[in-house]
Amino acid sequence: MNPIIILAAIFGFAAFAGLGLVFAGGGSAPSARTVKRAQAITAGSRVEKTNRAKAAANEPAQRRKALLKTLKEQERNQRKASISLEARLQQAGLTVTVQQFWIASGVFGLLVVGVILFLHQSFWIAMGLGFAAGLGLPRWVVGFLAGRRTKKFTAAFSDAIDIIVRGIKSGLPVNDCLRIIARESPAPLGPEFQQLVENAAMGMSMEQGLEKMFSRMPTSELRFFTIVLAIQQKTGGNLAEALGNLSAVLRARKLMREKVKALSSEATASAMIIGCLPPGVILMIQVTSPAYMSTMYTDHRGNLMLMAGAFWMALGIFVMHRMINFKF
Repeated sequence: MNPIIILAAIFGFAAFAGLGLVFAGGGSAPSARTVKRAQAITAGSRVEKTNRAKAAANEPAQRRKALLKTLKEQERNQRKASISLEARLQQAGLTVTVQQFWIASGVFGLLVVGVILFLHQSFWIAMGLGFAAGLGLPRWVVGFLAGRRTKKFTAAFSDAIDIIVRGIKSGLPVNDCLRIIARESPAPLGPEFQQLVENAAMGMSMEQGLEKMFSRMPTSELRFFTIVLAIQQKTGGNLAEALGNLSAVLRARKLMREKVKALSSEATASAMIIGCLPPGVILMIQVTSPAYMSTMYTDHRGNLMLMAGAFWMALGIFVMHRMINFKF
């Protein structure tokens, strides 16, 4: 056979084999790069979608967290402000100023000192009773009036929320529901809502009006109502449903409060009896045998014993009050 033909056949076979390898290998390499590029693009789009979903999910959570932080700061500031004497006078519904209150307290304390000295009692007893009458008794009266007024407000507050819920469901705006409460509710609920309506009519926002109302009536129920309205204004939602749930919660709290009061009534009666026994025994001895108790009033050692006894008695009453007093 001709060697040229053999060489041509070998070179032709090699050429065809090389072309086959080129086409086979060249097709696989771009395909791998294309797959890798597609996977990278797909992974990037998935990461981007995940980040967008996380951002969309975190945005309401961050907004709620910031709102709760603001509400906690406002509650802390309001709690500090409610301890002041001016706030206590407003909570009691008194129209006197702080200066007038201190003047009246000082005059009352001096009057008590004058009466005790006129009865020829010890100077230290007169000063102690005058100090208690001028500083402690008026503040106790203000606290008692404020507590009684707060209880009346809390007892009727759930009914006011029900009026708002029924008004919203029937198509009335919130301001008209507040006017109905101010007109038809008893004191102190009606006058407080009347002042809220007047503040809104003068251009004050609902949140600011409720904050002023909370400074005059610092109750947990009113704070819950303020938080519900604030969240509804920020995030939206069904206000009637939210207030309906709040009314159910407030009524459950009231029921629980009455149940705890009934269960702790025995302890309360025992504390009152124990607290009244020592003063009652002293009064009985003073009436039946005045000479037996006269040494306690004339001798300075007896005066010190009476003051020490009064101090420990007041401390015991305070401890018993804290033990039987439940906060909600």
